[in-house]
Amino acid sequence: MKQKIVLAGATGFIGRWIIDRLQNDFNIIALSRKKVKINPNENVSWRTVDLYSMSSTEKALEGADIAIYLVHSMQPSTRLNQGKFEDTDLLLADNFSRAAQKNKLQQIIYLGGILPKDKHQISNHLLSRYEVEKTLGARTTPLTSIRAGIIIGPGGSSFRIVTQLVKNLPVMGCPKWTKSKNQPIDVFDVLSLIKQCIGNPKTYNKNIEIGGKQVLTYMELLRKTAHLMSKKRLIFPMPFFTIGLSKWWVSIFSNSNINFVSPLVESLKHKMIPSDDYSDLYKIDFTTMDISIKRALEHRPPVLPSFHEPESERNTVRSVQRIYNPRKYNAQWVAKFYPMWLSKRFAGLINPRFDGSFLRFYLFGIMLLELQLIEDRSTPNRQLFYITGGKLTKRTDLGWLEFRSILDNEYVITAIHEYVPKLPWWIYKLTQAQLHLYVMRKFERELKSLK
Repeated sequence: MKQKIVLAGATGFIGRWIIDRLQNDFNIIALSRKKVKINPNENVSWRTVDLYSMSSTEKALEGADIAIYLVHSMQPSTRLNQGKFEDTDLLLADNFSRAAQKNKLQQIIYLGGILPKDKHQISNHLLSRYEVEKTLGARTTPLTSIRAGIIIGPGGSSFRIVTQLVKNLPVMGCPKWTKSKNQPIDVFDVLSLIKQCIGNPKTYNKNIEIGGKQVLTYMELLRKTAHLMSKKRLIFPMPFFTIGLSKWWVSIFSNSNINFVSPLVESLKHKMIPSDDYSDLYKIDFTTMDISIKRALEHRPPVLPSFHEPESERNTVRSVQRIYNPRKYNAQWVAKFYPMWLSKRFAGLINPRFDGSFLRFYLFGIMLLELQLIEDRSTPNRQLFYITGGKLTKRTDLGWLEFRSILDNEYVITAIHEYVPKLPWWIYKLTQAQLHLYVMRKFERELKSLK
Protein backbone atom coordinates (compact mmCIF):
# COMPACT_ATOMS: atom_id res chain seq x y z
CA MET A 1 0.00 0.00 0.00
CA LYS A 2 1.37 3.41 -0.99
CA GLN A 3 2.22 5.87 1.74
CA LYS A 4 0.32 9.16 1.84
CA ILE A 5 2.59 12.19 1.49
CA VAL A 6 1.16 15.62 2.33
CA LEU A 7 3.08 18.33 0.50
CA ALA A 8 3.16 21.88 1.90
CA GLY A 9 4.53 24.31 -0.66
CA ALA A 10 3.25 22.19 -3.54
CA THR A 11 2.96 25.06 -6.05
CA GLY A 12 6.61 26.09 -5.72
CA PHE A 13 9.68 25.02 -7.69
CA ILE A 14 10.57 21.91 -5.66
CA GLY A 15 6.95 21.04 -4.94
CA ARG A 16 6.07 20.82 -8.64
CA TRP A 17 8.94 18.44 -9.32
CA ILE A 18 8.11 16.27 -6.30
CA ILE A 19 4.60 15.84 -7.68
CA ASP A 20 5.93 15.11 -11.17
CA ARG A 21 8.56 12.56 -10.16
CA LEU A 22 7.10 10.86 -7.05
CA GLN A 23 3.41 10.62 -7.92
CA ASN A 24 3.69 6.99 -9.06
CA ASP A 25 5.44 5.89 -5.87
CA PHE A 26 3.29 7.67 -3.29
CA ASN A 27 -0.22 9.02 -2.81
CA ILE A 28 0.42 12.75 -2.82
CA ILE A 29 -1.87 15.24 -1.10
CA ALA A 30 -0.84 18.68 -2.37
CA LEU A 31 -1.71 21.75 -0.31
CA SER A 32 -2.64 25.15 -1.70
CA ARG A 33 -4.22 28.31 -0.32
CA LYS A 34 -6.37 28.45 -3.48
CA LYS A 35 -9.05 25.96 -4.46
CA VAL A 36 -8.32 23.89 -7.56
CA LYS A 37 -10.46 24.68 -10.60
CA ILE A 38 -9.16 22.11 -13.10
CA ASN A 39 -6.72 19.38 -12.05
CA PRO A 40 -5.05 17.74 -15.09
CA ASN A 41 -3.40 15.12 -12.88
CA GLU A 42 -5.75 12.54 -11.36
CA ASN A 43 -2.88 10.91 -9.46
CA VAL A 44 -2.62 13.88 -7.11
CA SER A 45 -5.31 15.18 -4.76
CA TRP A 46 -5.36 18.85 -3.76
CA ARG A 47 -6.52 20.24 -0.42
CA THR A 48 -7.22 23.89 0.34
CA VAL A 49 -5.45 25.13 3.45
CA ASP A 50 -4.70 28.31 5.35
CA LEU A 51 -1.41 27.51 7.03
CA TYR A 52 -1.84 30.53 9.33
CA SER A 53 -4.87 28.77 10.82
CA MET A 54 -4.15 25.95 13.24
CA SER A 55 -7.49 24.22 12.65
CA SER A 56 -7.13 24.44 8.86
CA THR A 57 -3.59 23.02 9.03
CA GLU A 58 -4.68 20.17 11.28
CA LYS A 59 -7.48 19.27 8.87
CA ALA A 60 -5.13 19.43 5.86
CA LEU A 61 -2.81 16.83 7.43
CA GLU A 62 -5.54 14.34 8.28
CA GLY A 63 -4.89 10.82 6.99
CA ALA A 64 -1.30 11.53 5.92
CA ASP A 65 1.66 9.34 6.87
CA ILE A 66 4.50 11.75 6.09
CA ALA A 67 4.76 15.48 5.42
CA ILE A 68 7.19 17.36 3.20
CA TYR A 69 7.52 21.01 4.22
CA LEU A 70 8.70 23.52 1.59
CA VAL A 71 6.98 26.69 2.81
CA HIS A 72 8.67 30.10 2.76
CA SER A 73 6.56 33.19 3.47
CA MET A 74 8.40 35.85 1.48
CA GLN A 75 5.28 37.03 -0.36
CA PRO A 76 2.46 38.93 1.42
CA SER A 77 -0.82 37.08 2.01
CA THR A 78 -2.96 40.09 2.98
CA ARG A 79 -3.21 43.69 1.78
CA LEU A 80 -1.13 44.85 4.74
CA ASN A 81 1.53 42.57 6.19
CA GLN A 82 3.24 43.95 9.26
CA GLY A 83 6.18 41.89 10.39
CA LYS A 84 9.37 40.24 9.18
CA PHE A 85 9.33 37.13 7.01
CA GLU A 86 11.44 35.26 9.56
CA ASP A 87 8.80 35.80 12.27
CA THR A 88 6.00 34.70 9.96
CA ASP A 89 8.00 31.61 8.95
CA LEU A 90 8.43 30.72 12.60
CA LEU A 91 4.69 30.94 13.21
CA LEU A 92 3.84 28.81 10.18
CA ALA A 93 6.39 26.16 11.17
CA ASP A 94 4.97 26.00 14.69
CA ASN A 95 1.44 25.53 13.30
CA PHE A 96 2.66 22.72 11.07
CA SER A 97 4.63 21.00 13.84
CA ARG A 98 1.60 21.07 16.15
CA ALA A 99 -0.68 19.75 13.38
CA ALA A 100 1.76 16.94 12.53
CA GLN A 101 1.88 15.86 16.16
CA LYS A 102 -1.90 15.91 16.53
CA ASN A 103 -2.30 13.79 13.38
CA LYS A 104 0.47 11.41 14.56
CA LEU A 105 2.52 11.68 11.38
CA GLN A 106 5.49 9.35 11.06
CA GLN A 107 7.91 11.97 9.76
CA ILE A 108 8.38 15.56 8.54
CA ILE A 109 10.93 16.17 5.77
CA TYR A 110 12.12 19.77 5.53
CA LEU A 111 14.26 21.35 2.82
CA GLY A 112 16.30 24.24 4.19
CA GLY A 113 19.68 25.89 3.69
CA ILE A 114 23.25 24.82 4.41
CA LEU A 115 24.63 26.36 7.59
CA PRO A 116 27.53 28.75 6.83
CA LYS A 117 31.12 27.57 7.16
CA ASP A 118 32.69 31.00 7.67
CA LYS A 119 33.06 33.75 10.27
CA HIS A 120 30.37 36.05 8.88
CA GLN A 121 27.39 36.74 11.09
CA ILE A 122 24.69 34.43 9.79
CA SER A 123 22.23 36.15 7.45
CA ASN A 124 18.60 36.58 8.50
CA HIS A 125 17.52 34.30 5.66
CA LEU A 126 19.71 31.35 6.72
CA LEU A 127 19.03 31.95 10.41
CA SER A 128 15.31 31.83 9.63
CA ARG A 129 15.74 28.51 7.78
CA TYR A 130 17.55 27.11 10.83
CA GLU A 131 14.86 28.39 13.24
CA VAL A 132 12.16 26.79 11.09
CA GLU A 133 14.11 23.53 11.23
CA LYS A 134 14.30 23.66 15.03
CA THR A 135 10.61 24.53 15.32
CA LEU A 136 9.47 21.71 13.03
CA GLY A 137 11.54 19.26 15.07
CA ALA A 138 10.48 20.56 18.49
CA ARG A 139 7.72 18.01 19.05
CA THR A 140 7.24 14.25 18.84
CA THR A 141 7.14 13.91 15.03
CA PRO A 142 10.62 12.88 13.78
CA LEU A 143 12.21 15.48 11.51
CA THR A 144 14.54 14.82 8.59
CA SER A 145 16.19 18.09 7.64
CA ILE A 146 17.82 18.38 4.22
CA ARG A 147 20.10 21.40 3.84
CA ALA A 148 21.12 22.55 0.37
CA GLY A 149 22.64 25.59 -1.28
CA ILE A 150 21.61 26.79 -4.74
CA ILE A 151 19.32 24.26 -6.41
CA ILE A 152 19.54 24.25 -10.22
CA GLY A 153 16.59 23.11 -12.29
CA PRO A 154 13.76 24.14 -14.61
CA GLY A 155 11.59 26.72 -12.88
CA GLY A 156 14.01 27.51 -10.04
CA SER A 157 13.68 31.10 -8.83
CA SER A 158 17.29 31.46 -7.64
CA PHE A 159 18.73 30.19 -10.92
CA ARG A 160 16.28 32.38 -12.82
CA ILE A 161 18.01 35.40 -11.25
CA VAL A 162 21.34 34.14 -12.60
CA THR A 163 19.96 33.68 -16.13
CA GLN A 164 18.24 37.08 -16.11
CA LEU A 165 21.46 38.83 -15.08
CA VAL A 166 23.35 37.06 -17.87
CA LYS A 167 20.62 37.91 -20.36
CA ASN A 168 20.31 41.59 -19.44
CA LEU A 169 23.89 42.64 -18.65
CA PRO A 170 26.66 42.48 -21.29
CA VAL A 171 29.08 43.81 -18.64
CA MET A 172 28.87 42.75 -15.01
CA GLY A 173 30.93 44.32 -12.25
CA CYS A 174 30.44 41.77 -9.51
CA PRO A 175 30.44 42.59 -5.81
CA LYS A 176 32.69 40.89 -3.28
CA TRP A 177 30.05 38.33 -2.28
CA THR A 178 30.20 36.71 -5.74
CA LYS A 179 33.55 35.20 -4.70
CA SER A 180 31.91 33.17 -1.94
CA LYS A 181 32.07 29.43 -2.56
CA ASN A 182 28.98 27.30 -3.04
CA GLN A 183 28.23 23.77 -4.09
CA PRO A 184 25.15 24.00 -6.35
CA ILE A 185 23.06 20.88 -6.73
CA ASP A 186 20.70 19.61 -9.40
CA VAL A 187 17.02 19.54 -8.47
CA PHE A 188 16.73 15.86 -9.46
CA ASP A 189 19.55 14.95 -7.09
CA VAL A 190 17.61 16.68 -4.31
CA LEU A 191 14.50 14.70 -5.31
CA SER A 192 16.52 11.48 -5.14
CA LEU A 193 17.58 12.30 -1.59
CA ILE A 194 14.02 13.18 -0.55
CA LYS A 195 12.76 9.88 -1.92
CA GLN A 196 15.47 7.95 -0.06
CA CYS A 197 14.53 9.73 3.19
CA ILE A 198 10.78 9.11 3.00
CA GLY A 199 9.85 6.66 5.74
CA ASN A 200 13.50 5.82 6.40
CA PRO A 201 14.04 5.64 10.20
CA LYS A 202 17.81 6.01 9.75
CA THR A 203 17.21 9.61 8.62
CA TYR A 204 14.87 10.54 11.48
CA ASN A 205 16.12 13.52 13.52
CA LYS A 206 19.12 13.95 11.21
CA ASN A 207 20.41 17.12 9.51
CA ILE A 208 21.72 16.10 6.10
CA GLU A 209 23.72 18.70 4.19
CA ILE A 210 24.09 18.08 0.47
CA GLY A 211 25.84 19.65 -2.52
CA GLY A 212 26.66 18.74 -6.11
CA LYS A 213 29.89 17.56 -7.69
CA GLN A 214 31.54 20.93 -8.18
CA VAL A 215 32.52 23.79 -5.87
CA LEU A 216 31.89 27.14 -7.58
CA THR A 217 31.93 30.79 -6.67
CA TYR A 218 28.86 32.77 -7.71
CA MET A 219 31.01 34.60 -10.27
CA GLU A 220 32.07 31.26 -11.78
CA LEU A 221 28.41 30.21 -11.89
CA LEU A 222 27.56 33.41 -13.80
CA ARG A 223 30.39 32.78 -16.27
CA LYS A 224 29.48 29.12 -16.77
CA THR A 225 25.82 30.04 -17.33
CA ALA A 226 26.78 32.76 -19.81
CA HIS A 227 28.90 30.26 -21.74
CA LEU A 228 26.08 27.70 -21.88
CA MET A 229 23.64 30.42 -22.95
CA SER A 230 26.10 31.35 -25.75
CA LYS A 231 26.33 34.89 -24.38
CA LYS A 232 29.62 36.77 -24.52
CA ARG A 233 29.76 38.59 -21.21
CA LEU A 234 32.48 40.57 -19.47
CA ILE A 235 32.23 39.51 -15.82
CA PHE A 236 34.76 40.92 -13.38
CA PRO A 237 35.06 41.70 -9.63
CA MET A 238 34.15 45.14 -8.30
CA PRO A 239 34.87 45.03 -4.55
CA PHE A 240 33.38 48.41 -3.53
CA PHE A 241 29.78 47.26 -4.17
CA THR A 242 27.86 47.19 -0.87
CA ILE A 243 25.29 44.54 0.01
CA GLY A 244 22.56 47.19 -0.04
CA LEU A 245 23.50 48.36 -3.52
CA SER A 246 23.78 44.74 -4.67
CA LYS A 247 20.17 44.07 -3.67
CA TRP A 248 18.85 46.84 -5.90
CA TRP A 249 21.24 45.94 -8.71
CA VAL A 250 20.13 42.29 -8.69
CA SER A 251 16.46 43.21 -8.32
CA ILE A 252 16.43 45.67 -11.23
CA PHE A 253 18.44 43.65 -13.72
CA SER A 254 16.87 40.27 -12.90
CA ASN A 255 13.32 41.68 -12.94
CA SER A 256 12.77 40.25 -9.46
CA ASN A 257 10.92 41.65 -6.46
CA ILE A 258 13.27 43.37 -4.00
CA ASN A 259 11.52 41.59 -1.09
CA PHE A 260 12.48 38.26 -2.65
CA VAL A 261 15.99 39.27 -3.68
CA SER A 262 17.04 41.02 -0.47
CA PRO A 263 17.32 38.04 1.94
CA LEU A 264 18.86 35.87 -0.79
CA VAL A 265 21.63 38.39 -1.53
CA GLU A 266 22.38 38.73 2.19
CA SER A 267 22.94 34.96 2.32
CA LEU A 268 25.36 34.92 -0.61
CA LYS A 269 28.19 36.33 1.51
CA HIS A 270 28.54 32.92 3.17
CA LYS A 271 30.70 29.98 2.21
CA MET A 272 28.05 27.32 1.60
CA ILE A 273 29.93 24.02 1.45
CA PRO A 274 28.06 21.04 2.91
CA SER A 275 29.52 18.81 5.60
CA ASP A 276 29.73 15.09 4.82
CA ASP A 277 27.95 14.03 8.01
CA TYR A 278 25.37 11.34 7.29
CA SER A 279 26.57 10.90 3.70
CA ASP A 280 26.41 7.16 4.36
CA LEU A 281 22.60 7.42 4.60
CA TYR A 282 22.05 7.98 0.88
CA LYS A 283 23.45 7.07 -2.52
CA ILE A 284 23.33 9.57 -5.38
CA ASP A 285 25.13 9.69 -8.72
CA PHE A 286 25.47 13.48 -8.75
CA THR A 287 24.68 15.41 -11.93
CA THR A 288 27.44 17.56 -13.43
CA MET A 289 26.84 21.30 -13.32
CA ASP A 290 26.97 21.65 -17.11
CA ILE A 291 24.18 19.09 -17.55
CA SER A 292 22.17 20.66 -14.75
CA ILE A 293 22.41 24.19 -16.19
CA LYS A 294 21.61 23.01 -19.74
CA ARG A 295 18.53 21.16 -18.52
CA ALA A 296 17.38 24.19 -16.51
CA LEU A 297 17.76 26.39 -19.61
CA GLU A 298 16.07 24.04 -22.07
CA HIS A 299 13.12 22.62 -20.11
CA ARG A 300 10.07 24.00 -18.38
CA PRO A 301 8.70 23.10 -14.95
CA PRO A 302 5.64 20.83 -14.63
CA VAL A 303 2.27 22.45 -15.23
CA LEU A 304 0.13 23.30 -12.21
CA PRO A 305 -3.63 22.93 -12.04
CA SER A 306 -5.72 26.04 -12.59
CA PHE A 307 -6.98 27.64 -9.38
CA HIS A 308 -9.95 29.72 -8.37
CA GLU A 309 -9.10 33.15 -7.03
CA PRO A 310 -9.99 33.07 -3.33
CA GLU A 311 -13.06 34.99 -2.27
CA SER A 312 -11.74 37.20 0.47
CA GLU A 313 -12.21 40.56 2.10
CA ARG A 314 -10.06 43.12 0.28
CA ASN A 315 -8.76 45.17 3.20
CA THR A 316 -7.28 42.46 5.40
CA VAL A 317 -4.38 42.90 7.80
CA ARG A 318 -1.83 40.47 9.19
CA SER A 319 0.58 41.69 11.84
CA VAL A 320 3.16 39.31 13.31
CA GLN A 321 5.68 40.42 15.92
CA ARG A 322 8.28 38.34 17.71
CA ILE A 323 8.95 39.44 21.27
CA TYR A 324 12.10 38.39 23.11
CA ASN A 325 11.06 36.68 26.33
CA PRO A 326 14.11 36.39 28.63
CA ARG A 327 12.05 35.26 31.64
CA LYS A 328 10.47 32.50 29.52
CA TYR A 329 6.88 33.26 30.46
CA ASN A 330 4.35 31.13 28.63
CA ALA A 331 1.74 32.56 26.25
CA GLN A 332 -1.05 32.28 28.83
CA TRP A 333 0.87 34.45 31.29
CA VAL A 334 1.75 37.00 28.59
CA ALA A 335 -1.87 37.19 27.37
CA LYS A 336 -3.06 38.02 30.90
CA PHE A 337 -0.22 40.47 31.58
CA TYR A 338 -0.74 42.38 28.31
CA PRO A 339 -4.04 44.14 29.23
CA MET A 340 -2.71 44.86 32.74
CA TRP A 341 0.35 46.51 31.25
CA LEU A 342 -1.78 48.49 28.76
CA SER A 343 -3.93 49.85 31.59
CA LYS A 344 -0.85 51.04 33.42
CA ARG A 345 1.12 52.28 30.41
CA PHE A 346 -1.74 54.16 28.73
CA ALA A 347 -3.80 55.06 31.79
CA GLY A 348 -6.65 57.42 30.96
CA LEU A 349 -6.33 56.80 27.22
CA ILE A 350 -6.82 53.09 26.55
CA ASN A 351 -8.75 51.08 29.14
CA PRO A 352 -8.62 47.31 28.52
CA ARG A 353 -10.72 44.88 30.53
CA PHE A 354 -10.27 41.12 30.57
CA ASP A 355 -12.77 38.99 32.51
CA GLY A 356 -11.22 35.66 31.59
CA SER A 357 -13.44 35.21 28.54
CA PHE A 358 -13.67 38.57 26.77
CA LEU A 359 -10.88 41.10 26.25
CA ARG A 360 -12.33 44.55 25.54
CA PHE A 361 -10.53 47.82 24.78
CA TYR A 362 -12.24 51.12 25.64
CA LEU A 363 -11.50 54.75 24.82
CA PHE A 364 -13.53 57.36 26.75
CA GLY A 365 -16.18 54.70 27.43
CA ILE A 366 -16.43 53.63 23.77
CA MET A 367 -15.58 49.97 23.07
CA LEU A 368 -12.93 49.97 20.36
CA LEU A 369 -12.40 46.20 20.08
CA GLU A 370 -13.83 43.06 21.60
CA LEU A 371 -12.00 39.74 21.53
CA GLN A 372 -13.21 36.40 22.85
CA LEU A 373 -10.84 33.81 24.30
CA ILE A 374 -11.44 30.46 22.59
CA GLU A 375 -10.67 28.14 25.47
CA ASP A 376 -11.01 24.82 23.64
CA ARG A 377 -8.42 25.98 21.07
CA SER A 378 -6.07 27.54 23.63
CA THR A 379 -3.25 26.00 25.66
CA PRO A 380 -0.69 27.45 28.08
CA ASN A 381 1.62 27.96 25.08
CA ARG A 382 -1.03 29.37 22.74
CA GLN A 383 -3.84 31.76 23.59
CA LEU A 384 -6.39 32.30 20.81
CA PHE A 385 -8.87 35.19 20.70
CA TYR A 386 -11.49 35.73 17.98
CA ILE A 387 -12.23 39.36 17.02
CA THR A 388 -15.95 39.62 17.80
CA GLY A 389 -16.85 43.32 17.97
CA GLY A 390 -15.97 46.95 18.57
CA LYS A 391 -16.05 50.25 16.69
CA LEU A 392 -12.70 49.61 14.97
CA THR A 393 -13.57 46.34 13.26
CA LYS A 394 -15.63 45.96 10.10
CA ARG A 395 -16.08 42.18 10.39
CA THR A 396 -17.08 40.34 13.55
CA ASP A 397 -16.94 36.93 11.87
CA LEU A 398 -13.36 37.14 10.64
CA GLY A 399 -9.97 37.69 12.20
CA TRP A 400 -8.17 36.53 15.32
CA LEU A 401 -5.43 37.50 17.75
CA GLU A 402 -3.02 35.01 19.27
CA PHE A 403 -0.15 34.86 21.72
CA ARG A 404 2.24 32.02 20.97
CA SER A 405 5.26 30.66 22.89
CA ILE A 406 8.03 29.64 20.48
CA LEU A 407 11.33 27.73 20.81
CA ASP A 408 11.02 26.71 24.49
CA ASN A 409 9.51 30.09 25.44
CA GLU A 410 12.55 31.99 24.20
CA TYR A 411 10.14 34.14 22.20
CA VAL A 412 6.48 35.03 22.29
CA ILE A 413 4.80 35.81 18.99
CA THR A 414 1.84 38.16 19.02
CA ALA A 415 -0.13 37.95 15.79
CA ILE A 416 -3.27 39.48 14.32
CA HIS A 417 -4.70 37.55 11.35
CA GLU A 418 -7.31 38.50 8.75
CA TYR A 419 -8.32 41.62 10.64
CA VAL A 420 -10.59 43.98 8.67
CA PRO A 421 -10.42 47.57 9.96
CA LYS A 422 -13.46 49.84 9.86
CA LEU A 423 -11.43 53.02 9.40
CA PRO A 424 -10.80 54.15 5.80
CA TRP A 425 -7.74 52.26 4.58
CA TRP A 426 -5.28 55.15 4.32
CA ILE A 427 -6.34 56.51 7.72
CA TYR A 428 -5.93 53.04 9.25
CA LYS A 429 -2.41 52.63 7.83
CA LEU A 430 -1.29 56.03 9.19
CA THR A 431 -2.91 55.73 12.62
CA GLN A 432 -4.14 52.44 14.07
CA ALA A 433 -1.59 50.27 12.26
CA GLN A 434 1.32 52.44 13.39
CA LEU A 435 -0.02 52.63 16.93
CA HIS A 436 -0.14 48.83 17.11
CA LEU A 437 3.54 48.53 16.14
CA TYR A 438 4.45 51.22 18.68
CA VAL A 439 2.58 49.40 21.44
CA MET A 440 4.23 46.07 20.58
CA ARG A 441 7.71 47.63 20.73
CA LYS A 442 6.93 49.11 24.15
CA PHE A 443 5.50 45.80 25.34
CA GLU A 444 8.68 43.96 24.34
CA ARG A 445 10.75 46.43 26.33
CA GLU A 446 8.50 45.82 29.32
CA LEU A 447 8.96 42.03 29.12
CA LYS A 448 12.72 42.47 28.83
CA SER A 449 12.81 44.67 31.92
CA LEU A 450 10.86 42.32 34.18
CA LYS A 451 12.87 40.70 36.93
